[in-house]
Amino acid sequence: MTADRDIDRPYTVAERVGPLVRRVLARNPSPFTYTGTQTYIVGDGSNVAVIDPGPDDVEHLDALLAAIGDAGVVAICCTHTHRDHSPAASPLAARTGAPIIGCAPLTLDDEGPRADAAFDPGYVPDRVLADGEAIPGEGWTLRGVSTPGHTSNHLCFALEETGALFTGDHVMGWSTSVVSPPDGDMTAYLASLHKLYDREQDTIYYPAHGPAVTRPRQLVRGMIGHRRSREKQIQRQIEAGHTRVPDMVAQMYKGVDERLWPAAGRSVLAHLIDLEKRGITIQRKDDWALVGTN
Repeated sequence: MTADRDIDRPYTVAERVGPLVRRVLARNPSPFTYTGTQTYIVGDGSNVAVIDPGPDDVEHLDALLAAIGDAGVVAICCTHTHRDHSPAASPLAARTGAPIIGCAPLTLDDEGPRADAAFDPGYVPDRVLADGEAIPGEGWTLRGVSTPGHTSNHLCFALEETGALFTGDHVMGWSTSVVSPPDGDMTAYLASLHKLYDREQDTIYYPAHGPAVTRPRQLVRGMIGHRRSREKQIQRQIEAGHTRVPDMVAQMYKGVDERLWPAAGRSVLAHLIDLEKRGITIQRKDDWALVGTN
């Protein structure tokens, strides 16, 4: 799917997307962010919460402040600390006096292939929201749902009054999530997908990129199946003699934009590490093998 096939979404405008939820789209489109980062404003009364404030961009910050208006900001919430999600948290807190409440801080030298995946070193939360912990507001309640995998600190937010779940980069309707070691962990990612599948109360997902997901459990079931298919595909690649990650990617992602191949390679590596934990693959000096083969 390409951005120009998505519905027309104007930048810097707060759009109503559901009960208690408005969205402001940041002007940072890319092959990895789709049309840009979607910041969500939760609440219609005297106070609101802001989820994934996005990049530190003056135009986007001004649009958020205009949408917030006279409402008090109870919390600025970040799903994770990739720099297309959390850098605006600090300037928004400075302008509103709101606390930053959400995922844990995390700063790493990321081995991923893209600038969008770099971690935000300036993210300093006032409080880390624990799994199951709630943030109350006027007519709304957000509850943290820990979903490590895309990053170790990834956190979703459930809006209990409507059945909406803000899924950050963990589940997106337009693309699968990149899982990039060393912080990205395929074992944790799959466990988090199963965790969301078991949450029957969630009726719609609002991801940070791409359209809302209106059949969430169906999508999650398909994503789990896709990942299991990928690991079988990787095993077949090794059997066929493609034992290095770049060689696997060239075979597995034919027809896919080659700009995305390095990111795909990170997810293939994450699968290989998961398979190694399960005793199926083994890493050699420069490549990979199936356990029990030379």
